[in-house]
Amino acid sequence: MDLSVIIPLFNESDSIIALGEEIVSVCQKNNIKTEIIYVNDGSTDNSWNKIKEMVSRAHDNILFRGVNFRKNMGKSFALNEGFQYAVGKVVITMDADLQDNPIEIPRFMKLILDQDFHLVSGWKKRRKDPIAKTIPTKLFNSVTRFFSGIQLNDFNCGFKAYKLEVVRSITVSGEMHRYIPLLAKRKGYNKIGEIEVNHREREHGKSKFGVERFSNGFLDLLTILFLNKFADRPMHFFGLLGVMFFLIGFFIAVYFSYSKIFLNYYNMTDRPLFFLGILSMIIGSQLFLTGFLAEMIVRNKKNKTNQISEKIGF
Repeated sequence: MDLSVIIPLFNESDSIIALGEEIVSVCQKNNIKTEIIYVNDGSTDNSWNKIKEMVSRAHDNILFRGVNFRKNMGKSFALNEGFQYAVGKVVITMDADLQDNPIEIPRFMKLILDQDFHLVSGWKKRRKDPIAKTIPTKLFNSVTRFFSGIQLNDFNCGFKAYKLEVVRSITVSGEMHRYIPLLAKRKGYNKIGEIEVNHREREHGKSKFGVERFSNGFLDLLTILFLNKFADRPMHFFGLLGVMFFLIGFFIAVYFSYSKIFLNYYNMTDRPLFFLGILSMIIGSQLFLTGFLAEMIVRNKKNKTNQISEKIGF
């Protein structure tokens, strides 16, 4: 298989068939052996029936597959599930709302296959979205670019291409689909590129954009920045802080003990420093224990509960 196209979707029944036919046209024209994986993220409309219709159609060198969730799990979970089934040399993700243009697929593949990029992100330089969405997105991209050190203009673009080995090595959860380039970089896939893509106006359905995406996204950014350094060794972070706090409290306790025994100071419990010392030792012990428990969790990872109700085309 040359290409796997993963399309996560939620209530996009009006776009599913049109998008599938566009992808088929582009891939057949360029003789690309392709699988198209729709991941239906708990849609409440007719999306799953539309996916079944596409799977039932026969196309030369094109396979349609579908995964259906019992309930809405979020885009990151849907992408992560699609990554597990992809088998193409190149994996492309795109949104189901027809705003991503499949005509860009050969350009993405050329950069991955001919120029050996690990990941190529689309850049919707001329966005066909309202200003209430574009301005916060620019702010988000600036902050992410600053903290991550990855020079991409559009982290949030769902139109991306990867080598198969990249998607097999990362796990996406929460709102972390925006930070897949950071996750890839953490795994050692540093050759990350970007191309400007044609962004079309939405024809059907409505945007899933919401203000809460930015608060959730910022928290996920902090999580990834932490994981970048300490994912496999949380004790190095929490343990170090714990020891530092405990030692501060311990030396304060030693000072008061010396003062009581040798200098005959008796009213030490009236001093704020006394309580600061006790608090520091308690916080230090808790941080150290947090690091210890985190180490145990890292070594005993468990998968999320399976939310797949049906699969077709596999």
